[in-house]
Parts: sequence; structure tokens; C-alpha cells
Amino acid sequence: MRHFFRLLALTGALVLTVILASGCSSDINLTFNPQELYSLPKLPAKYTELNNRINEILKDGAEYAAPVAGTNIQPVQLRDLNGDGREEALAFFRNTSDEKPLKIYVFTAAGETYEQTAVIEGSGTAIYSIAYNDLDADGQTELIVGWRASTELQALTVYALRPNGPLELVRTDYVKYGVLDLDENQLQELVVLRSVPDGEGAADYYSWNSGALKVRYSVRISMTMAELSQQGRVTRGTLCGGEPALFITGVVESARTVTDILAIRNGELTNVVLSAATGVSTETAVFRSLYPTDINGDGLTEVPKPAFLPAWENSTDFYQRIDWSCYTIDGKAETVMSTYHDTEDGWYFQLPEKWFDQILVSRSVVPDEAAVTFYIRNGRGQASEPFLRIVAITGTSRENRAVRGNRFNLVRKAETIYVAELLEANETWEYGMTEDEVRAAFSLITGEWTEGDN
Repeated sequence: MRHFFRLLALTGALVLTVILASGCSSDINLTFNPQELYSLPKLPAKYTELNNRINEILKDGAEYAAPVAGTNIQPVQLRDLNGDGREEALAFFRNTSDEKPLKIYVFTAAGETYEQTAVIEGSGTAIYSIAYNDLDADGQTELIVGWRASTELQALTVYALRPNGPLELVRTDYVKYGVLDLDENQLQELVVLRSVPDGEGAADYYSWNSGALKVRYSVRISMTMAELSQQGRVTRGTLCGGEPALFITGVVESARTVTDILAIRNGELTNVVLSAATGVSTETAVFRSLYPTDINGDGLTEVPKPAFLPAWENSTDFYQRIDWSCYTIDGKAETVMSTYHDTEDGWYFQLPEKWFDQILVSRSVVPDEAAVTFYIRNGRGQASEPFLRIVAITGTSRENRAVRGNRFNLVRKAETIYVAELLEANETWEYGMTEDEVRAAFSLITGEWTEGDN
């Protein structure tokens, strides 16, 4: 507190000096109340009015019912829906006494207040998600709302806000969906993934026709909705030739992944990895909690496929190289990068192609340190030689342990420091690395939100 008043006195002296230096008249009121520094800022009047209108809804028996999934999960959300530079407010409620208990109120700014301009009502147990997309590029944002009808069923509705009320563009059951411009006509299409009566999965492709979103194609996909709904994902991405594509990954019994890649080929929606012989995707792999992503930052989407990587000596641990492949519109794969992924410790390392079949790997854990060691895989009868070690360090003494021996810094996070150490065998091995090369090959595993979260 003593430092606060010292700063206050200094500020007052500075203000007085500036006023006197400017030649201002002596009748200026310099009365200063320190308590004014503690005054809370006042909200603009329109937000006070918005709060009053929301309170009226709550008093009528409603309760907040924020979306439970996706990125927009606040009970009140501000969004410029019509492109006029002013934000509309959307508030999410449940009123169990009404026939349609789930409600989304839309309030529009009008001068110093907010006026209710629309109400969207739905039935079910929850508002599952909401997304905002200008689907037809007219400057007006459409609302894509997921409704949880029951534990087994979800419904998807797309609304356009019109002067006379919300206009329903699409209504369908769904498990996941994706929004992207697949045909590159500058308009967003909607791909809805749902179950069909025989238990298999289908992708319905909605595109614009005469100002309406209508199903243009419906194609089978290689997984059931149960395999997609739990650990599966839907990823917007790009093929090797720059064509937009939707990558749909399902997980079969938590052991294997199957990935479909949907794109427009010769004017039609096509699964580019579909086998003509089996009728399902050729892209299957062991599941290692990895999904299609732009792994090398080239703007294209790569699909992961684990490959065997030998473990050190007689270890029973199973390590894997991850080959990341880009796909062409004709379904041909091209491996662009291979990595060692340490998902337990949150990092991965780009493996030089020259290392393939030349190295072994082991991982060891001691208190506050998890280390992965790479070994040179020598010939029969010769001992393997460690040449590189990467360590994730936690705990209160991590700063001291990070500089122990010949360790050098890779990445620092709030609770973890990642370091590496080039071991003796690295100096004489023809495929050894420099510290800069190790840093360039090291990356953290980062999470990303996908369309499949809706």
C-alpha cells in the first residue's frame, strides 16, 4: 500500500508539472480523490438493457442451457450476424414448462438498447452445439444448431435469420458434420454424417440450388456411426493437388482406424480411397490417437499410418514410426514425413529417412523425468549405441536439471522443460545430428478443434 501512495504522489506531481508548464490559468480545479481509482468501470447502457431482458426470461421460469459441445459453449454469445459491424446477442435457455423447452433468443442492438428479434425453439434434452457460418456468401450468417434429442439421437438444423423470423434451411438427424467449399464455387457446402437403416453410415452432401440447401449426393462411408461417434473425427483438409477434402476417421474397437476421404472428382462427390474390390476404404491403420492433420505446415493434409520401429534390446515395449501421407484426387498416397510420436510426453520428432532400419528406441521414466533414447542398431553380436536422448522434465527442480551435463533446451512450457542431449556415439555415426538439427526436428503435439466436435 505504501508503494501505491508513493506512485499516486508521483503521478500527481507529474500532472501538476505538465499543467504549470503549459501556462494554464490558476483557476483549474486540481481536486483529486484517490478513492476514484477503485471505481468499477460502468457497462454501456445497451448491455445493461440486455441483462435486464435476460433477467425477465429467467424470471418467467427459464434457466440457462448453454451448448454442451463445440467451441461456442457460453450461455450468452455475441456475434455480428448480418455484417453491419454491430454484434447481436444470442442467449440459450431451457424452460421445462413449454412444449418446446429449448430456446435460443436473438437480440439485436438498437441504439442504447437490445431488442429481441428472433426465437429459435427446439425439443430434446440439450442444445448440443451451435456454429456460425455464412454459407452462401451473402454477408448474412447462418446458424447451424445441433439438438440432443435423446442419448441415442441428435438432430441438426440450419437456420437463416430473416426479417419475418428464422427460416429453416435443413433439418436432419446426424452424428457429426463438416462445412467447407468442396466444389470451390465460393459457397459453403454441408456434409452430414448419419446412420442409415441397415446400421451403416452415410454422408449426405448439401449444396446450394435456387437459394436453398438441398441434398446433392448421398454416399456410403466405411464405418458405422458408433465407430465415428466415440473417438472418431471429421477434419477439413486439402489433398496433394490443393483440392479441398473432408477426412472422416472412425475408430474400430479402440484398436484400428479407418479413414474415408471425400472430395469432388469429375463433378461428383467421391471417396478417393474407396476400394473397388471391397467397397470400403483402403486407408486403415493401428490406432495411436493420431488423426489427419497438416503435420509439416505445407498447407496440405497428411494421414498418419504407424509402421514398426524396433525397441531396444529385449524390451517388450512396442514403438512405432508414424508415416504421414498426402493423397491425390485419384487416391494415390505419397509419404511426406515420418515421425516418432511420444504421445505420453506430448512431443514428436521428425525421423530422417536415413535412420530407417538403423535405429532402436527405448523410453524410461524416473521421478520428474521421462526420457526417450535413440540407439544405433549395430550388426549381429554388436551392442547398440545410444546417440540421442530427449527428456521431458517436470517438478520444482526442473530448471537445474535442464542444464545438467550436455543437455540443451528444446522447448519450455509452464510446467515442463524439454531438453535433448547428443551422446558419444553421435559424433562418429555417419547419420549423426547437430543441436540445431535436433531443434528443427522436434515439435510439441498440439490439440486442435475440428468440425467433428459439433
